[in-house]
Amino acid sequence: MHGEFANRRRSERHAVNGPGKIRIGSMPRDCRILDVSKGGARVVADLPSAVPAEFTLIMPDGRARECRLAWQIGCEFGAQFLDDMDGRSYRAA
Repeated sequence: MHGEFANRRRSERHAVNGPGKIRIGSMPRDCRILDVSKGGARVVADLPSAVPAEFTLIMPDGRARECRLAWQIGCEFGAQFLDDMDGRSYRAA
């Protein structure tokens, strides 16, 4: 690893830095989507409580993506997509 962390991402990140919403139950909260890859997104949100294990992320284009919390450091967290771009779930039936 030559003194640096190995890149564990399966796909390239694309900078977005756009407004979004995280929906926890029926309450949408404002967030900022920093970047997106095929498998997930890096998000910043000032939430009143911890990010739950699963939630819906509303992208800047209005599209809703079902997500799982991948990691969290303070107000920044990783959202792993549980569906594809057409809304089909990756979850096992």
